[in-house]
Amino acid sequence: MEGARTADFDAVVIGGGFYGCSIAIYLARQRGFKRVLLVEREASLLQRASYHNQARVHNGYHYPRSFTTAYRSRINLPRFVQDWPEAIRQDFTKLYAIARRNSKVTAAQFQRFCRDIGASVVPAALEHKRLFEPRLIEEVFLVQEYAFDTTRLAAWAQRELGEGGVEVRCNSRVVAINGLPSQQQQVVVQGQGLASEAITCRYVFNCTYSGLNQFAGDFPGVRSGLKQEITEMALMRMPDTLEGIGVTVMDGPFFSMMPFPARGLHTLSHVRYTPHLHWNDQAGLDPYARLDEYARASRVDRMIRDVERYIPAIQGAVHVDSLFEVKTVLLKNEGDDGRPILFEKHQGLPGCYSVLGSKIDNIYDVLEQLDGEAFTPASRQERQGIEY
Repeated sequence: MEGARTADFDAVVIGGGFYGCSIAIYLARQRGFKRVLLVEREASLLQRASYHNQARVHNGYHYPRSFTTAYRSRINLPRFVQDWPEAIRQDFTKLYAIARRNSKVTAAQFQRFCRDIGASVVPAALEHKRLFEPRLIEEVFLVQEYAFDTTRLAAWAQRELGEGGVEVRCNSRVVAINGLPSQQQQVVVQGQGLASEAITCRYVFNCTYSGLNQFAGDFPGVRSGLKQEITEMALMRMPDTLEGIGVTVMDGPFFSMMPFPARGLHTLSHVRYTPHLHWNDQAGLDPYARLDEYARASRVDRMIRDVERYIPAIQGAVHVDSLFEVKTVLLKNEGDDGRPILFEKHQGLPGCYSVLGSKIDNIYDVLEQLDGEAFTPASRQERQGIEY
């Protein structure tokens, strides 16, 4: 590549969201990697999908049709709270309500499911039940579920990356991944000025979420089918009666409200109205470019009109902003709401991995997979002896 410089790293991690940062920190802290590079296309870390979501630390309640996902969330939640206590908000009441019609679970089934995964569930207090329209809601339960503050997670990541010696390049993106002799990889990085740099490394970790398949060169793409959605997460200022409360109505075409600590507001999402547009992922169709071109006309009015049938007090809420983002899910889990991780090793590019998680607590599933990998970071002599 004309004008390109060559630098050598043990690993290049592509994507500065929570997963990319956590993997880079893990490689430096736990696996002895001395030279790790983290490449992020935004101006700072944890600015895309890690920020533009419900900020919910799941405890399993959300997945009655996928026992494995529910149980893993239940196991991972206390670990997450212990590992990131400064980022966790617990000072609110979380309610799950079961709709009388169009729900895939009854109240009795939901209680039994919670017992099966070991998640706390008790009937809600009368004052909280009174928030709901009884003709539409069968039962309301008090549960244990928390929210996280992405800004505090970003501060943690910045600190740990620095202390671990990880080099971070923001406002940069990887445009190609190629295989080289001796099981080396080459990533081509473009900075703000579009100048390209060819970087060699032993390992590549593709943690770009919606951008998993958007690389030129030898990168084959992931084997699993992906669905992309442009979604709207409405940010609301709640009336006093709902201020310290989070609500999820189960299990069908309903909605959820969660505290959003990073802004001091609540998110409002709706199964029908949060997804604006969807398509099957394919190479060459950049999801982020499609999002940039999208008109972003809010559907919050439709959300509120439906929600107020179940919770009349929502009429006092004020729409402050909407977060539009691309959401990526595995096609194979469209029917059961399962949210496993995607962890692919690319056989044609030894040392190249693609990772996708759909929930923040999935990070433990990723780290367990990485624990089983036999990594061998390049020695200083090996790095000095590489010539291309």
